Amino acid sequence: MKIVTILGARPQFIKAGTVSREIAKYQEIEEVIVHTGQHYDANMSEIFFEEMQIPKPHYNLDINGLGHGAMTGQMLEKIEKILLHEKPDWVMVYGDTNSTLAGALAASKLHIKTAHIEAGLRSFNMSMPEEINRILTDKISTMLFCPTQSAIDNLSNEGYDSFDVKVIKNGDVMQDGALFYSGLAVKPNVELKHDYILSTIHRAENTDDIERLKEIVAALNEIAKEVQIVLPLHPRTKAILEKNNLEVNCTIINPVGYLEMVYLIKNAKMIMTDSGGLQKEAFFFKKSCITLRDETEWVELIEKKFNVLAGADKEKIIELYTSYDFNKDFSIDLYGTGKAGAIIVKELLGAS
Repeated sequence: MKIVTILGARPQFIKAGTVSREIAKYQEIEEVIVHTGQHYDANMSEIFFEEMQIPKPHYNLDINGLGHGAMTGQMLEKIEKILLHEKPDWVMVYGDTNSTLAGALAASKLHIKTAHIEAGLRSFNMSMPEEINRILTDKISTMLFCPTQSAIDNLSNEGYDSFDVKVIKNGDVMQDGALFYSGLAVKPNVELKHDYILSTIHRAENTDDIERLKEIVAALNEIAKEVQIVLPLHPRTKAILEKNNLEVNCTIINPVGYLEMVYLIKNAKMIMTDSGGLQKEAFFFKKSCITLRDETEWVELIEKKFNVLAGADKEKIIELYTSYDFNKDFSIDLYGTGKAGAIIVKELLGAS
């Protein structure tokens, strides 16, 4: 069986690494990895693949820095050529990027079976490009691997029970990865106090809306008066802050590699972020999380009070930090038991 895996961003490579390690256990499966290049990442060097124990891509399309339409269109064209050449049994896509949609579209047009990992997730915010990508990818996929029961419920509510598609609750590949990489964590070159908060700000809804960004920065600055806030800052966010003369009184560091990020999560007091992935990783490493967004796909974290939505309101962020009663019992099983990758591979083998 041949699988072509389509990836476009460093987090997708880390997720896919979980499944690739399972695939490697089977001599009868060949995996061909395509990197669209959607998110240019200088950290994705040879060393990245070696340290993370992730297979290097067989194709790099180097498509980035374009608008949504041009980017997705170029990906669709180039991925189609690869699929015609490789003739795979399955195309595997992850998450909700333009690369995800382009890979699923190319496969669907060529009548190649498609597996969507992280299917069924919904933020119910159609202004987010990611929401459009995940809905359309689910609609044209053959097998939908859902990380949570709420993802299964979303698909059921959208009528998928009557569609010619297989829906599987397999758990979260990110939890597999967190367990695997926990023992490989590396301390970054930064002085850390005993109790610190790890924060990240990168989503366009926050960085491109200067009023939201001002509110978040004001809240972080206030909280930072009493506790260290470590803020790995993307160059794009840093440039926006400088352009608008916004001073951030936190411990600002350059973006770190994943193994360093794992160290920061494991040793933090709590997490404050607008990242979807980091919300879950906070749970994996038993950390409370304040999410700097108005909604999240990971509704079970909100329902169980491991996570709370603060939006971009200074007073609300500070109030939640000082008084919110977080659930501290992390023994509940929300995302599987670290076997998500194994379930995916077995299901694909059984379906071929």
